[in-house]
Amino acid sequence: MCQSNPEMMIAPFMIFAAIFMLISFVVLLFKIFLWWRVFSKAGFSGAFALLILIPGLGELIIICVLAFSNWPITKTPPLPQQQPQA
Repeated sequence: MCQSNPEMMIAPFMIFAAIFMLISFVVLLFKIFLWWRVFSKAGFSGAFALLILIPGLGELIIICVLAFSNWPITKTPPLPQQQPQA
């Protein structure tokens, strides 16, 4: 019967977990960057993108804010009135 060291068996799983956590962190940062851009282009503060950090509800809140609020970027200033020429 072959006896193996438990520490040697868990090492590959720890490496996998570290790589997975690093990739997940990079993906999270990229999602925050993307949502920041979306909010900025819609005329909102880009800091709304930090709502993505709320587990489970963050993206739902973001989508609801974008879907049901008036976008500041769509508010157009009134057209200047032309003076009648004499």
